Amino acid sequence: MPQSGPFHFTNTYLRLRADASAEPLTVDESFWERLSTGQLGNFHDEYLISYHVFAEDWSAWEMHPMGDEIVCLLSGAVTFMLEADGGGRDVELDTVGDYAIIPRSTWHTARVRAPALMLFITPGENTQHRKIPA
Repeated sequence: MPQSGPFHFTNTYLRLRADASAEPLTVDESFWERLSTGQLGNFHDEYLISYHVFAEDWSAWEMHPMGDEIVCLLSGAVTFMLEADGGGRDVELDTVGDYAIIPRSTWHTARVRAPALMLFITPGENTQHRKIPA
């Protein structure tokens, strides 16, 4: 029988597979390295469900070329800055339950207006990052 939980997002994320099954993924010091080096697979047609606390602005932009990302605000206040095809816009999340849909291939970063807790549903395959110029 597959694992049923209980789990908590502070130490276990989820992989939503293309066949609609869910796999708990243990989050430890090596998680992001394992993810970026392919040790957790390539996430082809799969989503990573994760939970993050932010006290300050993001230090980089990111982009997901394989699908839309969904970000749900659980507490705090955040402004997402979106950039695609030479244009940009801001999306304000300031009420618990607000969410944004970050379209495929849209560069985005976040400014934290109040310490925030957010839930992410991310198409992980080929995610790209770029530093914010100092």
